[in-house]
Amino acid sequence: MENESAQVKMPAESLLEQRIQEYLDAHWEEVVADIDALVRVPSFDDRSAAAEGAPYGPGPRAALSAALDLAKRMGFETHDDEGYVGYADFAGKTDTQLGIIGHMDVVPAGPGWHFEPFAVTRKDGYLVGRGVIDDKGPCVVALHAMNLWRALQQAGEAPQLPYTLRFIFGANEETGMGDVRYYRAHHADPAFLFTPDAEFPVCYGEKGIYNGLLTSANLPVETRSVILFEGGTAINAVPGHAQAVVWADAEKLPAAEGIAIEPVQPAEAARLLADAASQAGVQPAPGWSAADAHLARIVATGRSAHASLPESGVSAIGLLANYLLKNRLVEGQERAYFRVVADIAASTDGTAINLACTDEHFGELTIVAGFAATKGNRFTQTIDVRYPTSVTGDRLNGMLDALAQACGGSCAKTRDDVPFLVDPESPEIQALLSSYNLATGEDARPFTMGGGTYAREFSRAASFGPEKPWVQAPAWAGSMHGPDEAVSEDLLKEAFRIYALTIGKLMQLDF
Repeated sequence: MENESAQVKMPAESLLEQRIQEYLDAHWEEVVADIDALVRVPSFDDRSAAAEGAPYGPGPRAALSAALDLAKRMGFETHDDEGYVGYADFAGKTDTQLGIIGHMDVVPAGPGWHFEPFAVTRKDGYLVGRGVIDDKGPCVVALHAMNLWRALQQAGEAPQLPYTLRFIFGANEETGMGDVRYYRAHHADPAFLFTPDAEFPVCYGEKGIYNGLLTSANLPVETRSVILFEGGTAINAVPGHAQAVVWADAEKLPAAEGIAIEPVQPAEAARLLADAASQAGVQPAPGWSAADAHLARIVATGRSAHASLPESGVSAIGLLANYLLKNRLVEGQERAYFRVVADIAASTDGTAINLACTDEHFGELTIVAGFAATKGNRFTQTIDVRYPTSVTGDRLNGMLDALAQACGGSCAKTRDDVPFLVDPESPEIQALLSSYNLATGEDARPFTMGGGTYAREFSRAASFGPEKPWVQAPAWAGSMHGPDEAVSEDLLKEAFRIYALTIGKLMQLDF
């Protein structure tokens, strides 16, 4: 096709940089207020409350509406695709689209917060709240960068852009990306797209993502030692909290690092046992009365981390499973199951269960035991593996299922996304990279990662900031998916500069 971008004259770089700073000076408090408005919506997946127009529940629905309202107030044409996804268009000279995509859903708050999760708190130059970095904060910043170009065009300082710029708002990134599948079933892919939902400088490849569900053998509730075992808040996170209720005298259990122990009071014990029997479809066993039930609650506290960077976390599920094993609180097949869980959590690179592998693009495989539950006569454990090109999801599932069968259980594959790679020397990747280097004064190179973003779902895409994991944050500042999720305001301002420059550079390429 004819190069439409060659027919327009873009603003001089010096003028653009000046206008970027002026926009930040004039609108930064508005940007923070817009982030706060989105963070105040607890937009985690709740399929139990799904309805027409709200396929992922009321939270994602409300956050999607809030984002579309914000884009509409800026003057963009908006569209809602039945609550699965929405988008805002900045019309160009042609229908050829360049895209930006971010997500309005978040993971649940979980325990351990020292700030209100669903409101923005400002502290020491940081914003704190669920979604400030994953992904509501970056979305608002990128949308304002798009708004800067609209303002430049209105002021006569920029021409009508050669390509239409579309901002896509997802509502299901954290729990399956069904939003993107819906979008792609109804719309053509943009010619190129980036997502502000990863790390800088620019990511050109993402590891494969395998998810599995480990299920124990049938362990009758009336004969086993562990009445309840649960932990974690998401499949794709190192669990920071876990608890077990076991038949034991709490006063006789030894102390351990990261472990808290308390007796379960008789009335609660009777209720827990009745609930367990009901879920298992059996009658309460003799000796399960409030007077006879001697149960201990064992609580493990670790440190949450995203499944793509699990080495920064401490698995509470691993701590708890190891405590049960070390103190002989489980035997037989029950012990065999928790031995497998402990081994999965023991090494983030899979060495403890012989899954370790690597390649030239992605480095080491990583593995996380993310979410544990008790379902009747069985325990379940989710598994998240980020894998390089040297192994396949089918191979991983076969190895994990063999491990599970050895303890009388099974492991079923629930997700398998193959590794995603694009050419790091392509004009699009280089446009993003040069924008980053211009804004920061660095000489950075593109990279690959273990995270799974929207980029892998499209035919031509990249993930693009705004995180900088090499920059040390205060000890109190939490990471995405963890308590006290926080982001530096300076980082978000820098991201705004980078995204504004990027839009200009992409518009000069031939699509």
